Amino acid sequence: MVSITVYDGATTIGGNKIYVEDKGRGVFLDFGMNFAKYGEFFEEYLSERDGRGIHDLLFLGLIPKINVYRRDLITKDVDVSRYPRLNVEAVLLSHAHLDHCGNIGLLDERIPVMASPTTIAILKALRDASPSRMGSEIAYLSRKVPMDETGLVLESEERREPYRGRDFYCAFPPSKKLCALMSQKPGQESKSAKKLEPGKLCLSEELDLPFEVEAYEVDHSIYGAVGYVLRGDTTVAYTGDFRLHGKKQEKTRAFVKAAKDASTLVIEGTTVGREGAEGAPSVGEDEVFQKCLKATEETDKLVVADFSARNFERLETFAEIARKTGRRLVVVAKDAYTLHAMECADGVRRMGKDMLIYYELKNRRYLKWETEVVMGRWGGQYVRHEEISRNPGGYVLCFSFFDMKHLLDIKPDGGTYVYSSSEAFSEEQVIDFQRLGKWLGVFGFRTYGFRLVEREGGLRPEFERGYHTSGHASRGDLEWVIGEIGPDVIVPVHTTGQKWFKDNFEKVVVPEEGKS
Repeated sequence: MVSITVYDGATTIGGNKIYVEDKGRGVFLDFGMNFAKYGEFFEEYLSERDGRGIHDLLFLGLIPKINVYRRDLITKDVDVSRYPRLNVEAVLLSHAHLDHCGNIGLLDERIPVMASPTTIAILKALRDASPSRMGSEIAYLSRKVPMDETGLVLESEERREPYRGRDFYCAFPPSKKLCALMSQKPGQESKSAKKLEPGKLCLSEELDLPFEVEAYEVDHSIYGAVGYVLRGDTTVAYTGDFRLHGKKQEKTRAFVKAAKDASTLVIEGTTVGREGAEGAPSVGEDEVFQKCLKATEETDKLVVADFSARNFERLETFAEIARKTGRRLVVVAKDAYTLHAMECADGVRRMGKDMLIYYELKNRRYLKWETEVVMGRWGGQYVRHEEISRNPGGYVLCFSFFDMKHLLDIKPDGGTYVYSSSEAFSEEQVIDFQRLGKWLGVFGFRTYGFRLVEREGGLRPEFERGYHTSGHASRGDLEWVIGEIGPDVIVPVHTTGQKWFKDNFEKVVVPEEGKS
């Protein structure tokens, strides 16, 4: 008999860890980082200690108490043998947002990951270009060893030991360029460099699982997102994160059609638990384009476009806006590297000849992923702050809040800031917007997409409709999906709106964490 256990993400938005088991064999649907739980204990300058392995996360209840983790992350004062040992044969990953994949790096390295080629490429780019943290060691890991005889503090293996790649199984056929991307780490040709011992990269058909697994591309705010249908004695459909108002909405509809015989539907409900969620369709990307185009056309000064990380559909929107307004789009080097990785997966060249890369002032050496790949491919497309200062009206900068510091070098005299991302849903995010307002005030920017207003005894962000479109289905679209599939059982996850599901549908099973 098939059982479903939601170990995380049952009552929060994000952190999905859903175990589906049949006759003692099972798979995880995603294994994400639960930012809501992490935020109760940690913030930017107070984080878990990598040197203590999984100790801190287990002690604080930030990861489930199960026996599935990397042995090299288990310190002597952690006893996982008393926890249930699950027979996890794979993680079926829906997409590369950290709230769905951010804890995979903690799992036993022998557990393979199934995902789309684009998702796999993004994970490799994230690992290459980001500081090494335990949870982010998804594409490959550096094994940890005890620092001393106590076995309580861990450090990475000696430099000569290779990185170990995880096995990946592609939902769709991988290209030769993706195979090449996964087989090496930039800079490893140097004699003194740590090498990468790559894992397997195979087709999903080669993975022996307790279910017949079908993956279908769905529309979301990151490329490469898929939904899954698991067929066995019972058919289970898992939406991952999806929407029906994006450019690839027909992909989502195809998934819904394929899932029509599913008796159990595990479905996200992000929007229904948020204040102001409506049944009407969300803003479409075309409306976002028109709003952001108008904001850009209204100034002859510098334009800064701020949108969520890895939303490359939005990057393409601003690239077209830059072309229409006679400007050059400027991205940061990490985004350029991820575009390179995605091109290895799907062959689409998104880094156009008219796009530029911001040359960041650093007090340290540039890393190999940038010097060998980004500079190697697009070295002539770097732009320095002096050039932007001389002609600010000629550029659209793709900067996030964390890139505002570069304005101290550019020193723009006024400009336009277009906020094209999600609203603030926590007090920490509200504080970030207050800081952002200070930065924009220093340089005299006019803002679009949000404004700070006096409310509740302080400045609070108020968001303008039309500059962003959600990556998640509206209430009306959720109702349509459930009606089309007609499941016997509905399991809502990735939501705080369990009551909405119970009020509107029969046979809703609201999951409790850790209970099948």
